[in-house]
Amino acid sequence: MLHDTIAAVATPPGEGGIGIIRISGPAAVDIAGGLFRPAADRDWRSGPGYRLYYGHVVDPETGDTVDEVLLSLMRAPRSYTREDVVEINGHGGIVPLRRILQLVLDSGARLAEPGEFTRRAFLNGRLDLVQAEAILDVIRARTGDSLKVALGQLRGALSERIGTLRDALLQVLAEIEAGIDFPEEEDVPETLLENLVGRLAAAEDGCAALLTGADAGRVYREGLGVAIVGKPNVGKSSLLNALLRESRAIVTEVPGTTRDVIEETVNVRGLPLRLLDTAGLRETEDAVERVGVARTRAVIGEADLVLVVLDAAAGLREEDREVLALAGGKPSVVLINKIDLAPDGIEVAQVRALTGDRDGGDAADHPVLRVSIREGRGLDELEETIAGLVFGGQITGSQAVFISNVRHKTALERARRHLREARTALTGGLPLEMAVIDIRNALDAFGEITGVTVADDLLERIFADFCIGK
Repeated sequence: MLHDTIAAVATPPGEGGIGIIRISGPAAVDIAGGLFRPAADRDWRSGPGYRLYYGHVVDPETGDTVDEVLLSLMRAPRSYTREDVVEINGHGGIVPLRRILQLVLDSGARLAEPGEFTRRAFLNGRLDLVQAEAILDVIRARTGDSLKVALGQLRGALSERIGTLRDALLQVLAEIEAGIDFPEEEDVPETLLENLVGRLAAAEDGCAALLTGADAGRVYREGLGVAIVGKPNVGKSSLLNALLRESRAIVTEVPGTTRDVIEETVNVRGLPLRLLDTAGLRETEDAVERVGVARTRAVIGEADLVLVVLDAAAGLREEDREVLALAGGKPSVVLINKIDLAPDGIEVAQVRALTGDRDGGDAADHPVLRVSIREGRGLDELEETIAGLVFGGQITGSQAVFISNVRHKTALERARRHLREARTALTGGLPLEMAVIDIRNALDAFGEITGVTVADDLLERIFADFCIGK
């Protein structure tokens, strides 16, 4: 299948100013040449690449003009797939794109599978696996900082770090295996043993350093799930609207207005937050509202962060205590709302006592803020607090190489474990062969990240997430 010529629509479905048909493979130029009629009498097939040629796509059987287009040619190996690539830029309507694609397929190409263009780029050595996955992250980036993280991986920042660790480990492995193959002395010299153990420890520290930012990296890639919870009419929907800076949720004085989970994504300090506005938690006889309350409880269990909203004007009630108890096992921020109506309605100390922080200091996982959502007071502090909880106040999107992919994190954790076991084998006087096994396993884990060693079924899973035209 790698020697087939493939084609697909590379632009999103629907209507737009432009639509692109991408063709890649050994017959790409010939297939396009049978359909494209340049306006000027130019031999574009044998001409230089990286130019746009104006003309029309014509049905070779009927002679009918299908669309007015621009055609671009990128010759192997200087193309996205390192194959000959032709892109036909036509009008972005469903009918003309379908007709052009069908003509291309009738001329000998086959429809590309999801992610097959990028998969060919990987298999042909233009990208490693980290970079290939980063392309999807670039497409799906929700904030500017998310895009920076994805572009860093696309440029090879993470691959370079992994490559450095892998090269150092290969050198250690070579020295250990030399000692096995040429055992002039029965015992490994103490100084050499210490050197090897130190280098394994350095590689283990390198894994740990990358893993430090894994949680923040996942947030950049997937978004932080933030549940807004509280009893009815405390200001949950108002908070959602305030963070979105638009009127998304219905806000009324009637308790229980929100009966289902409303999800929206917002950019907060460069972080993509998936805000989940929930039904108010209370006992109710309304069947629909009961379903909403049950969903709220489920959302709390799945959320990365919980925003608990309290009503300063109403004071602390039993329902508030129950909400705080539900959120107690999760990282959370407690918001004492409506301080414009009752500045002293709920004391911070009261809340901290319920969240387990009885010494008067700030609870690391349960900060308490006084806000007025209606007046916008305290919202900047809330955004800073959320960013601080994600980053621990230590790193930002422009300062670190992030592990943003769960697959990468799992492989790095496995590599670190094998490196630790290799050190234990060397310091515990076990045969050198035992350390070699763990070092090779660590190398395999590094190779899985960049694609040096990767199974076909894993490639299938990775590229299945891509769209057909990428």
